[in-house]
Amino acid sequence: MLATSSISPLTQKYLQLEEQYGAHNYHPLPVVLSKGSGVFVWDVDDKRYFDFLSGYSAVNQGHCHPKIIAAFIEQAQKLTLTSRAFHSDLLGEYAQYITNYFGYDKVLPMNTGVEAVETALKLARRWGYEVKGIEANKAKIIVCAQNFHGRTLNVVSFSTDPSSRINFGPFMPGYEVVEYNNIAALQAALQDKNVAGFLVEPIQGEAGVVVPDEGYLSKAAAMCKEANVLFIADEIQTGLARTGKMLACDYENVHPDILILGKALAGGVMPVSAVLADDEIMLTIKPGEHGSTYGGNPLACKVAMVSLQVLKDEHMAENAAVQGEYLRNQLTALNHPNISLVRGKGLLNAIVIKHDNKEAAWDLCLQMKEYGLLAKPTHGDKIRFAPPLIITKEQVDESVDIINRSLAHLV
Repeated sequence: MLATSSISPLTQKYLQLEEQYGAHNYHPLPVVLSKGSGVFVWDVDDKRYFDFLSGYSAVNQGHCHPKIIAAFIEQAQKLTLTSRAFHSDLLGEYAQYITNYFGYDKVLPMNTGVEAVETALKLARRWGYEVKGIEANKAKIIVCAQNFHGRTLNVVSFSTDPSSRINFGPFMPGYEVVEYNNIAALQAALQDKNVAGFLVEPIQGEAGVVVPDEGYLSKAAAMCKEANVLFIADEIQTGLARTGKMLACDYENVHPDILILGKALAGGVMPVSAVLADDEIMLTIKPGEHGSTYGGNPLACKVAMVSLQVLKDEHMAENAAVQGEYLRNQLTALNHPNISLVRGKGLLNAIVIKHDNKEAAWDLCLQMKEYGLLAKPTHGDKIRFAPPLIITKEQVDESVDIINRSLAHLV
């Protein structure tokens, strides 16, 4: 039997406050966190946990990385926001840094991930009309089934998840959904001359860490180039060393026409996102046609540069590759009857739970919480395992032991 989740009076107090005064748009585990450092977080009762979600990969560098926090504090005491009505002494430096880092002409800075997705879609449409020559209001974007790119009305317009769409319509037109990891389906959709872009996650994270066949991304990029269609990579979750390379697209030497970044771009400190592209695409948007009050603020610029530098200096992509492979091997070696599949790349991994009880994955996460590891199910039977990229082999061993002991409670 699974242990009853222990909830202290102090934890219950905070849970009740959220229940009463907060919107009910999330279903979190019943744990209230108050502190984080490295791969660990602590709850209000000072119990320590391994964080195996990393803020949905926003905390790749580890909780409260000292260099990122120091940069944040230093800049926060000098200048935090100018709006884009004025220049700051950090925006140009940041723009130069990040474009050189990823090999693009220009960056358009935003805040949240979905804002960056919206920006990329606007860029693709504008490029489609002004460069490709698509007839006005006819542009289409190809997207993939089971995608997750955010929750704005426009983005859920091309979601295939019913929970993202029911009673939120009417939806924005201009999107065609094709099966993920299906080159033939993409090839057929690209025959339409009104297609401006193909938006894709190199690995579908929210869908349960679905890794496409080797060669899918490179073939898709080549087909887009041949069809004069922009290849748009949403690397918000897969990027920034999470999968064992700086970008998941790097595994197939794909250089997206438009690159979307977020989450770990600020090391979990604040919302920072970015859209990168070359001049032919980026300069189709003129002054006054797109923007954000906080986008490119000095505090974000400083934090992002340090967050990116830390990834390289501390070889986090290399560690993600090594520890991720080790984690998958150790999980597979458990040979547990309730794990039907172990999959992933780098430290973006998932297990698929096989059990008669539809709530088994949720129950397992509650049990892991009791033993000191935090993870969360997605799409019912899948659990993501995505710890900070600084995790060590010894910590992986300890985590797998917790997972194994928790699995023993499934009956």
